[in-house]
Amino acid sequence: MKLKTLAAATLAVATVIGMSACGGSGSSSDDKTITFWHNASAGEGRQYWENLAKSFEEANPGTKVEVQAIQNEDFAGKLQTAMQDPASGPDVFMSLGGAKTQEMIDAGQVMDLTDKISDTVKTDMKTTLSAATFDGKVYGVPVSVEPGGMWYSKDLFKKAGVSDVPATYEDLLADAKKLKDSGTDAIALGAKDAWPAAHWYYWLVLRECSSEVYDKSVQDHDFSNECWVNAGKKLQELNDLKAFNDGFLTTTAQQGANSSAGLLANHKAAMELMGAWEPGVLKDLTPDQKPMADLGFFAFPEVAGGEGEPGALMGGVTYFCVNPKASQTSIDFVNYMGEKKNQEDYAKAFSTIPASEPARGVVTDESLKQVIEYLDKAPSMQLWMDTALGTNIGNALNAAVVNMLSGQGSPEDIVKAMEDAAQKG
Repeated sequence: MKLKTLAAATLAVATVIGMSACGGSGSSSDDKTITFWHNASAGEGRQYWENLAKSFEEANPGTKVEVQAIQNEDFAGKLQTAMQDPASGPDVFMSLGGAKTQEMIDAGQVMDLTDKISDTVKTDMKTTLSAATFDGKVYGVPVSVEPGGMWYSKDLFKKAGVSDVPATYEDLLADAKKLKDSGTDAIALGAKDAWPAAHWYYWLVLRECSSEVYDKSVQDHDFSNECWVNAGKKLQELNDLKAFNDGFLTTTAQQGANSSAGLLANHKAAMELMGAWEPGVLKDLTPDQKPMADLGFFAFPEVAGGEGEPGALMGGVTYFCVNPKASQTSIDFVNYMGEKKNQEDYAKAFSTIPASEPARGVVTDESLKQVIEYLDKAPSMQLWMDTALGTNIGNALNAAVVNMLSGQGSPEDIVKAMEDAAQKG
């Protein structure tokens, strides 16, 4: 699998999830004390970072890691605010990815780690490291690779008489109808957070547009090809079918049992389009807070007549950056994240795929093994579209998709919203 080059760099796939927050002491003047921001605000993920900080302190006497866990949807805005003055920002923080990270690099808010990453990181993460590489320079240490796709309840599919996962979008529409007829919501969608709804559009564009058109469109902000409107029309078909959960416009993505993830975890909806962090989110929302026993995965279906590259994926690599004003201790800490044991523990805590290839043997979740199979044979993986396009266009895109789904816009309006945002710069 090759990681697609996008935007203004040898940038490839990057993080999907939002990040850090303000509050706390910011970048420390004490060379042995570092502030660390992440977005795992609950469950085993939050505990993992607490444990990692403690073990780092024990391995490096005299050091102190001040950890802040920030709710995901709050992270990006708070990080951007805090880093307006790096001296008051965190020493180590999760990247926003893509054009958003490029913007921070251009503003002098991220340390160049090219000559500072460990040999372990260079060797074990040689593929995923490209996600944190801009203009040939490395600006972060990866921790996980997270392609997206369809997560589903095998039991609910069986109950509805759906024996095979859909290979085409047309199959998906037919299966959604069967699921609705069986008495369950076909698709869980947390559109209140906007980006989960927009993911449907991202994927349909990836299937409708040729790889050449897609790359040029994202790089040049030229959305004139008809495939961009066609993707919106395909999504409108699904919306007209009423395949999403009741009240999806006011449903959050990952916050509690009534979120879209909670609907899947509690068998109130049959499937959800989401990244490879999904199993870790679901296990905190099941009734017994254990992994969802009947969870399955399949790649986003192909679109009949679409010109997209067959088998292409979309997703991200979560990686951590260092404040340019931070000390050597912060550099040591991000390198510590990349050690094989720490990567194995990360994969288990977050129920995800570690960035370190030698650590992937620890993955036992069957649905994640399916993701790895798709990942290994995928011809390419594009970065999440809103991240690749940058903050202004990405936010306009996400909002326009929600507007269309709410009946306040059209497929053409989605394209116009992106074009208008691109003209504003």
